[in-house]
Amino acid sequence: MFGTFFNVTMIILGSLIGSLTKKYIKPAYHTVLMQAIGLSAMVIGIHAVIKPFDQSTLPVLFIISLAIGGIVGTAINIQDRFDHTVQKFTNSDLSTGLATAILLYCFGSLSILGPIKAALQHDYTFLLTNGGLDFITSIVLSATFGLGIMWAAVVLFCWQGGLYLLALLFQSALSTTLLNELTIIGGILILASGLSVLEIKKINTLNLLPALLVPPIVLSIMHFI
Repeated sequence: MFGTFFNVTMIILGSLIGSLTKKYIKPAYHTVLMQAIGLSAMVIGIHAVIKPFDQSTLPVLFIISLAIGGIVGTAINIQDRFDHTVQKFTNSDLSTGLATAILLYCFGSLSILGPIKAALQHDYTFLLTNGGLDFITSIVLSATFGLGIMWAAVVLFCWQGGLYLLALLFQSALSTTLLNELTIIGGILILASGLSVLEIKKINTLNLLPALLVPPIVLSIMHFI
């Protein structure tokens, strides 16, 4: 769990630094930072998808996953519940920023594969690299949206900690196919978040989160057929 603790610490430090500079940022700079965050999210999302998609043996699974996940997420109204909860304590801008932060921190290939490699191979390279990237990202996000971005560190800890424990418990069940599919879906979610930040298309990205549960279920069924 060393890598996860490092990653969380980097987000907290970055959020503190960014929030201290927020009051010095002019509105024009705020707009530029928003555009930089949106463009960066799109590029990270596209990059996360390309290699796993080329290696995928089930190229339609991500489509099925997004469709089923989107229906489930919309039915239980994840996005609105999240927005409502955040807006109880702060403004709507933070809701957008926090959702973007959670997706960027948690669903990139480094954040998915890092805890698994740490658990199975004691290799912390991915998590340490991810921590450095998240440090920079959190500075920019908190300079734009405020200190509330720090709450994404809690989600990251639960996410990476959960993956770490699952990797230890289900070593034999993990496969390259499953990791590829999760990375593809994660990349698409990050890309969608970038589109929303840039106001190109408002996408209720959090409603698509259940899509991450579909590949493990489908692959488990295929394994026993």
